[in-house]
Amino acid sequence: MCARRCPTLSELPAPSAGKTGWPWTQESSQLSDTMADGSPWPQVSIVTPSYNQGQFIEETIRSVLLQGYPNIEYIIIDGGSTDNSVEIIRKYEQWISYWVSEPDRGQSHAINKGFSKATGEIFGWLNSDDYYHSGGVATLVQLRHKQPDCVAWVGANQEIDIAGKLLRSLTPRVGNKAQIGDWGTQVEAHFHQPSCLFSAKQFATIGGVNERLEYALDVELWMRLAEAGNFATTGEIISYPRIYSEAKTFRDRLMQEAELIFINFNLDQPEVARRRLVRFQEKAVDMMTYRDLLIYLVKRTVSGILGRLHYK
Repeated sequence: MCARRCPTLSELPAPSAGKTGWPWTQESSQLSDTMADGSPWPQVSIVTPSYNQGQFIEETIRSVLLQGYPNIEYIIIDGGSTDNSVEIIRKYEQWISYWVSEPDRGQSHAINKGFSKATGEIFGWLNSDDYYHSGGVATLVQLRHKQPDCVAWVGANQEIDIAGKLLRSLTPRVGNKAQIGDWGTQVEAHFHQPSCLFSAKQFATIGGVNERLEYALDVELWMRLAEAGNFATTGEIISYPRIYSEAKTFRDRLMQEAELIFINFNLDQPEVARRRLVRFQEKAVDMMTYRDLLIYLVKRTVSGILGRLHYK
């Protein structure tokens, strides 16, 4: 498995019928082999975890392959999809560094599994219902070139709905561990995961994605990365995250909030956890009792303690 230069539009299969624009009939400019100062473009490894996202994954794949980037490694970890996902992946497999379709233990496991195969200096993951902006990868790599001492590099995004209609733009707000822990409020840190690339070395140092998490795995990763260093930002659009009711983070918002509370307790942010707990109680009156929430948090905390003691 090796990194390679992104293909051109003419090299890829023809787009699906009726598909036009980026990344169907448009491509990013092909970058030269070196950056402006003559240094080589660093290798970037992108992982796409996927399961039964056949309606979106081709757009995701093309947005990676058409970046025009000269040193990219693209890895797809499919969880054994039963729709047309594998057929689409095979359509592009000659430009994919590595892919597999087999049962896994969920998104967090798939991401770690993908990065265990990766060899780049810079990591990022792109879910199979999101896609990159044209030239987005190079924009973040250039930001990293200007601020190499940071641990992550974050850009803006344009949210889209299930049909691809533009909804709103979001400029990244970064911060320290506590501010990231209060994720999603109007005043604290918030940015969309596909608009972020991060240091492969730091990712390995902190142990990768927490596979016990299902909803807030990205926030927990950002909190641990923030302990290691700073996040650099740009107002340039990097990605198009898809916002729709069937997506798990929108389908199960209360469970996501409960996981965020647990994360803050677990990462020694009790004041942030308390604030979130109060807000959760106010929102959850008709959907989840406060007692049920406390039971959930106790179970997660005990499970975490036992896990650290290596009990099954």
